[in-house]
Amino acid sequence: MANLRYEDNFTKQDTWRIFRIMSEFVEGFEGLSALKDGVAIFGSRRTPETSPDYKTAQKTARLLAKQGFHIITGAGAGIMEAANRGAYSVRKKASIGLNILLPEQQQANPYISRLLEFRYFFVRKMMFAKYSRAFVVFPGGFGTLDELFEGLALAQTDKVRPFPIILVNKKFWKGCVDWCQDTLLKHEALIKADFDLFTVVDTPQQVAAEINKFMKKTKKRKKVKK
Repeated sequence: MANLRYEDNFTKQDTWRIFRIMSEFVEGFEGLSALKDGVAIFGSRRTPETSPDYKTAQKTARLLAKQGFHIITGAGAGIMEAANRGAYSVRKKASIGLNILLPEQQQANPYISRLLEFRYFFVRKMMFAKYSRAFVVFPGGFGTLDELFEGLALAQTDKVRPFPIILVNKKFWKGCVDWCQDTLLKHEALIKADFDLFTVVDTPQQVAAEINKFMKKTKKRKKVKK
């Protein structure tokens, strides 16, 4: 496939771009419509296979796949590959990738049984938000932070059904959390309740425990409403 650049003539014609965007939404909805138990795992594509984070992501996905969840990643290397690899080793069908087409084309990792490709980040992020029951976020860069904070914003504003957002690797996330508390909270850009939107853990077992605890609470609320 040819490289996709912003300067592509097609993308300069906004009216025609609408149809391309619509087609991506349709393909995404049709491709994932039956998915009821997805867990999105985010993290850096630069994380090497020898990294403890890679191994933790692989173990986390394997554990969640054993519990019946489908793992959804951005389809690339690093943490994404580790998560798909872990899920694939348990159930091939449990491993899903949502690839983004870039000028420097990102190759999908080989541990994916269902692959969808997107030109637009916002369409791809919509699919993560709509079809994931939880966000699990490993160390990463701008892309990972973008996905994390979009998830937090959606949860904060009640634009999506409640879901757990779990950060993995306390040492890595400490500086970010401290800054949010010391700067954003003090400037009243956040309130204390916003910190209940996420949890920080270290192990695959803790990730699974947080997700299962949330699912149990959700089931209890549904029973009370009935």
